[in-house]
Amino acid sequence: MIYFVEDDINIRKLVSYALNNNGIEATGFEKPSEFWEKMREQLPDMILLDIMLPEEDGLQILGKLRKDRRTTKIPVIMITAKASEYDKVYGLDSGADDYITKPFGMMELIARVKALQRRVGGPEEKSEKEVYIINRLKISVPEHTVAVDGKEISLSLKEFELLLAIVKADGRVCTRDWLLENVWGYSFDGESRTVDVHIRKLRAKLGEDGNEEKIIETVKGIGYKLKK
Repeated sequence: MIYFVEDDINIRKLVSYALNNNGIEATGFEKPSEFWEKMREQLPDMILLDIMLPEEDGLQILGKLRKDRRTTKIPVIMITAKASEYDKVYGLDSGADDYITKPFGMMELIARVKALQRRVGGPEEKSEKEVYIINRLKISVPEHTVAVDGKEISLSLKEFELLLAIVKADGRVCTRDWLLENVWGYSFDGESRTVDVHIRKLRAKLGEDGNEEKIIETVKGIGYKLKK
């Protein structure tokens, strides 16, 4: 189930229809208050979130979602008329997993939703038993958790996927373009700064173990790799 928060009735109906018509169950909400009421009843698998909304803007909603343990890992795609690089990076830096600007084509939106669904994975993928231990860091893929010295660290979906991609590369250099392709699922308009923003936030959350000399090493001018 996907929740879509959009105050423009025409866009809301069009997107909801397109998703449902492609086998993706979706429910639209005009106001954030309606969205929050439904969230208390049932959590969705993904959220499409406009920025310019009545009552509270999309970034405020995103902030609340990422602070709540129940909703911190729900994938979020921001949908907005703002198209500058600053707005995109700010949205991603705030915890969004993807960003699409108006006007957009329905096929592009559906493709991005499906790409994010694939990266999140279904029940069979999540049941796979994979655990990575690097020094004091433990990553559990089936539980989707990261812990340092046994203490769980709260990461967004994208931060978790980024860390896992670097760890799975097993010491090979991960270029920014490769990370954009494999973590975000497409080139993301060549905005490699997106990777750097997420690496910075990831290192901050990992604390001492996020230091270049511990886990994530910077390869100047190229990208990042696992420090072995």
